[in-house]
Amino acid sequence: MNHSNASVFRIQKNQTAGVTFILLGFSEYPDLQVPLFLVFLTIYTVTVLGNLGMILVIRINPKLHTLMYFFLSHLSFVDFCYSTTITPKLLENLVVEDRSISFTGCIMQFFFACIFVVTETFMLAVMAYDRFVAVCNPLLYTVAMSQRLCSLLVAASYSWGIVCSLTLTYFLLELSFRGNNIINNFFCEHAAIVAVSYSDCYASQKIVLVSATFNEISSLMIILTSYAFIFITVMKMPSTGGRQKAFSTCASHLTAITIFHGTIFFLYCVPNSKSSWLMVKVASVFYTVVIPMLNPLIYSLRNKDVKETVRKLVITKLLCYR
Repeated sequence: MNHSNASVFRIQKNQTAGVTFILLGFSEYPDLQVPLFLVFLTIYTVTVLGNLGMILVIRINPKLHTLMYFFLSHLSFVDFCYSTTITPKLLENLVVEDRSISFTGCIMQFFFACIFVVTETFMLAVMAYDRFVAVCNPLLYTVAMSQRLCSLLVAASYSWGIVCSLTLTYFLLELSFRGNNIINNFFCEHAAIVAVSYSDCYASQKIVLVSATFNEISSLMIILTSYAFIFITVMKMPSTGGRQKAFSTCASHLTAITIFHGTIFFLYCVPNSKSSWLMVKVASVFYTVVIPMLNPLIYSLRNKDVKETVRKLVITKLLCYR
C-alpha cells in the first residue's frame, strides 16, 4: 500500500514538473496590447505610490497615530501586496510573446493573491466595527478599542487569510495537470486553474465555494450590522453638524466597501459560460488592479490631515531641492 502511494506521488510530481500554464490575458486584442500596457502601468504606479505614500504619511504625522489610521495603514499594505502579486505579470504578458508561467509560479501567485483578498475582506469588516464603536460609543472608544484588541483583530485577518489560502492551495495541489495548459485569464485564479485539470475537481470546487461564501457572508454581516447601528445613532443626533461629521468619517470607508463587495457580487452573478469570459476578465481587473489603486485615493482625497501632511512633505522636499 505504501509502495503504491509513493509511486502515485512520484508520478504526480513528474507530471507537475513539466507543467506550464499559458495566461491568455488580453491576447485576442493585439492592437490593444500597448495601450493596455500603458493604462495598467499607470494604474500600478499610482497604486504603489498611493499605498506606500499612505503608510509613510501615517507614520510621519503624529496626528494620524490613531486606531483608524492603524487599520488604514494595514489596508494600504495589503493593497500594495495584492497588486504586486498580480500586476507585474500582467504587464509582462502585454509586451512579451511568451505568456507562459511555471506550475510553481502559478500556484504561488494564487496562494498570495488568496491571502491578500481574504485579508482585505476582513480588514474592511474590522474597520466597519471600529467606525461603529467610534460613532455609537465615543466615550468608551479608547477603552473598547484598545491597542491590544486592534492588533489582535489585524493579526486575525492576516491569519485567516493564510489559513484559507493554505487550504485552497492544498486542494489545488491534489489535482493533476499535463503539459501546457491555457488559462483564459490574466492571472492564476482558482476557477481557471481547476478548469484545465484532468482529475476530479469536485472537492476543490466545493471547498472554494464554502470558504468564499462563508467569508463573504460573515464579513458582510459585520459590516451591515455595524452600519445599521451607526445609521440609527446618527439619525438620533440633535445637531446637523454632528450628523454630517459622523457621516463624513464613514463615507470613505463605505465607498471602499461598496466598490470591493460590489465587484465580488458581480463576479458571483456572472454565469460560467464561454460568452461571459470577457465580463469576468473586466471584473477581475477591477478587483485585482483598480481597487488597490482606488483605496488610498478614496481615503486621502476626503481627508484634511492626510492632504495637509502630503502638502508639507512636497514643500519640504522642494525647499531641500532648491
